[in-house]
Amino acid sequence: MKPYSPGKPIWEVQRELGIDKVTKLASNENPIGPSPLAVQAIQSYLTDIHRYPDADTIDLCSAIAGKLEVLPEQVLVTNGADELITLLSETFLEEGDEVIVPSPTFSEYEFGANLMGASVVQVPLREDYRYEIADLLAAVTEKTKLLYICSPNNPTGTYMTKQDLHALMDKLPPHVLVIFDGAYSHFVTADDYCDGLELVRQGYPIIVTQTFSKIYGLAGIRVGYGIASASILRNIRQVKEPFNVNALAQVGATAAIQDDAHLEATREMNKLGREQLYSSLQELGFNFTRSMSNFVLVELGPDAKAIYDQLMRKGVILRYAGAWNLPNHVRISIGTPEDHEAFISALREVLQESKEQPLLSALKD
Repeated sequence: MKPYSPGKPIWEVQRELGIDKVTKLASNENPIGPSPLAVQAIQSYLTDIHRYPDADTIDLCSAIAGKLEVLPEQVLVTNGADELITLLSETFLEEGDEVIVPSPTFSEYEFGANLMGASVVQVPLREDYRYEIADLLAAVTEKTKLLYICSPNNPTGTYMTKQDLHALMDKLPPHVLVIFDGAYSHFVTADDYCDGLELVRQGYPIIVTQTFSKIYGLAGIRVGYGIASASILRNIRQVKEPFNVNALAQVGATAAIQDDAHLEATREMNKLGREQLYSSLQELGFNFTRSMSNFVLVELGPDAKAIYDQLMRKGVILRYAGAWNLPNHVRISIGTPEDHEAFISALREVLQESKEQPLLSALKD
């Protein structure tokens, strides 16, 4: 089993390299920070942290249900969406079962399957990292228990269309539970996208997972949730630890989901930031995948790892894509205009230095 390897935090790069200014574009964090309403709610609650949190997260479930037009019993809150992925594995998988995952995609799906001794069946995405439902359906067997769809997909930023998602759900056998990971659904601007919630309302065997880490800027307090039929969630609750979501996370997320102004400001910055990054990358001649998320997958070529390392030494943290078997790529989070300027400036320096290096070597010889 391979443990999850997150992007390097700012403090670690500062300590290792002895530098103060660090630009982090590695972990798909919200560049404008947390929801102000969440910060206020957390600060107001600090004097009550000697009390245990609500084990059933009743207020937060009600807030999520009201926002998404589902019933509170159709909401399960967890310590980040990562915990929910593990709980799904513990609930539904046994040794010998099969789990279908697209490839490349978020590594935690595979981790959860391995944890329970299930087999992972990888289904490669098509050209331009496009989902093909015929490929997914062909991978289904009698042993298939779970099928993961990450849409928009991490690390590619591509998505499954509404038409394809509905067709897939209609054609899958009833013994397969679909996990639709919508962690980045708030950033989508495409008209033919579906976030999966309407399928939950219609009673399909699907659980939609979402998170407060991205659009709401609460990555540091770890809150995720799943939306599904009450019967599916009852099974998962049997393996969930009590008090899995701390009190500050609960009150912060309850406030954040009502903060429409912060959500819209983040969406707008992300939309403009993607276009700014596209323009700069095109100017430098790099290929990239147009994204419906808050990151962009960029092809730097065979020197991608070296460029990634050199950028790190200049205080710019990206995510090298080798872990997704994409050794020529990096994933770049959408940041502020200033973040992008720092990245492009450092990238230009790295490219210039790489041109000069052969000349220096020749002079030494």
